[in-house]
Amino acid sequence: MSITSETLNNAQVFTANDFKSMTGELEKVLRLRSIPFGMKLCPTVEAMQAVPRIRRPQAVHTLDQLVAQTARLGWTLGVTTDDLVGDQCRSVVGLGGQDKDWYEAKQLVGVWYATPEDSAKHQSAMDLVPKGQYKALVISPLAKWGGGDAAGVMDQPDIALFYATPGAMMYFINGLQWHGYKRFDWSCVGESACADSWGRALKTREPSLSIPCFAERRYGGVTDDEMLMALPVEYIAKALQGMQALAKNGLRYPFPSYGIQQDARAGMAASYEPAKPKA
Repeated sequence: MSITSETLNNAQVFTANDFKSMTGELEKVLRLRSIPFGMKLCPTVEAMQAVPRIRRPQAVHTLDQLVAQTARLGWTLGVTTDDLVGDQCRSVVGLGGQDKDWYEAKQLVGVWYATPEDSAKHQSAMDLVPKGQYKALVISPLAKWGGGDAAGVMDQPDIALFYATPGAMMYFINGLQWHGYKRFDWSCVGESACADSWGRALKTREPSLSIPCFAERRYGGVTDDEMLMALPVEYIAKALQGMQALAKNGLRYPFPSYGIQQDARAGMAASYEPAKPKA
C-alpha cells in the first residue's frame, strides 16, 4: 500500500483488501487490544438502513457505548438521534442539539463546572459536526469497509479510529512525522472528550488524539491506559509506511527499557553514531 502527498491531498480511495491489510498491520505493529473501526455520516436514515446486516440499537445508549460495541465486539451499527441518550452525544456528530439550551448546558453547572459561564464556555469550545446535514451514523470495524451496499455507504469511512496505549500512540505519531513532518497540536475540552477525537476529526479531517473522558470510561469501557486516535484513513496508510521505516532503524513498539542506571552512551550510539567509513 503506497501513499504520497498527492494522494493525501486527493482523498485516496481504498479497497476492501486495503482495509483488511491496514487493520492487520495496525493491530500487529501497535499491539492493539481492541478493533480499529470507521465512522460514516449518512444524509438519510434509509442510506444507513441499506447497509447489509447492520445492527440497530435495542436500547437508548450513549455514543460511547455504541462505539464500544464496535471496538470491543466487532458489530456494525446504525445510529440515529433517537438511539442516543442526550443532546451532548447528538451534538458532536451533528445529529441534534446545538440549540440555545444546549450551549447554555445548565445541567452541567455544579456537576462539572462551577458557574454557568464556565459551562457555556465548555460547550462553545467543543468541535462539532454542524447540525442538519446528516440523519444517521454508521460505525463498523475498519476491516469491513470497502463496499458491499447499494448506497455506497460502506465504500469509505469518513474517519478511522483506534484505541491504544500512550506509547503506541507516540510510535504512530512518529510514523506520521517520518516524511512531510508536521507538528501536531490537539485539544482537550475535558469532559465530552469525544469532541476532541471523532468530533474534531469529522469536522476538520485532521488527525485528532484525545484523552478519553469520564463518560467514555464509565459507559464506553475505555481503560485507564488507553487513548483514542481519530483521523482520515489515508493518514493510517502514511503512518504505517513511516513505522516500517522506523522499524528498519531498530525503532519498534513496544519500546524496550534500557535501564535507569545504565550508562546511556552505548544505547544512544546504536541509533545515532555516525556511519564509520568503509575500510
